[in-house]
Amino acid sequence: MRDGWKKALIIGTTAGLPRRWRVAARESGLSRLEEAKARRARLLIIGHPKSGNTWLKLMLSRLYQVRYGLPEELVHKTDEYTRVDPRVPRLAASNGHYSYERAVARLFDGPDPVMKDKAVLLLARHPIDIAVSWYFQFTKRQSRHKQELINANLAKPIDRHTIEMWEFVRHSEIGLVSLIDFLNGWQERIERVDRAQMIRYEDLRTEPVKTLGQVTQLIGDPFGEDEIRAAVDYGSFDNVRALESQGYFKQGGLTLRNPDDPESFKVRRGKIGGYRDYFDDAQVAELEAITRERLSPFFGYAALGASGSTRT
Repeated sequence: MRDGWKKALIIGTTAGLPRRWRVAARESGLSRLEEAKARRARLLIIGHPKSGNTWLKLMLSRLYQVRYGLPEELVHKTDEYTRVDPRVPRLAASNGHYSYERAVARLFDGPDPVMKDKAVLLLARHPIDIAVSWYFQFTKRQSRHKQELINANLAKPIDRHTIEMWEFVRHSEIGLVSLIDFLNGWQERIERVDRAQMIRYEDLRTEPVKTLGQVTQLIGDPFGEDEIRAAVDYGSFDNVRALESQGYFKQGGLTLRNPDDPESFKVRRGKIGGYRDYFDDAQVAELEAITRERLSPFFGYAALGASGSTRT
């Protein structure tokens, strides 16, 4: 059975349970599935929601679609293409942080982590940009079952209908401080892995051919520059936004939710430093100060220029 079907089965068979039992059953079943996917994958991608995970998977999918003549409407998230053609490697993508996905983080912890020989990619993004996009994801796109599982682990559950952006980003348990802790924590984990690499969303935007090429090298599949460039062109913001608005994609997090609300799109803006468009100067200064103080220099986001642009 495909991994996606297994997930749907767990969610579907627990739908009628009382909330407490439903949450416990789903966390248990989905944790086991998440761990199994991570163990089987040739490449494990770790990225917080809104770090470019879906975009990266879309470009990787395109490489294998063209090479092996696979369906274009699907996004290769785990085993979708591997079951059609075993030459396509299994992937796994997880935030390794929320609810059942925390099971992946536990595989890296302890004195002898079981994933120490796994090819692991940490996909980073400026945490304030993540925070803004995460707000729109959580309030406009997040599935009901996943939101329930995240809220079940919060001291103060979040009402998606009433929370304002500043409250979410600055004060909620899954806001900016949590995102910084997420990045710092995963830096520590990948430092214990022999075949780990970190790439940044910003590098994927500014040097997409080079950066995607680094990912394919980590997977261990050779693709030529022309193949990679074609996948990058397919994954361009304008093309994917147009396909999403047409309802082209059938899964992979790119399904169309509300065609009348641009902020509800999965491919929303993709702007580096776009967070400055949503806060006043004092708020921006406060968020940037928190980032400078708490975020590891490993990611290269600490130095903010006078113009407001990030020096990396």
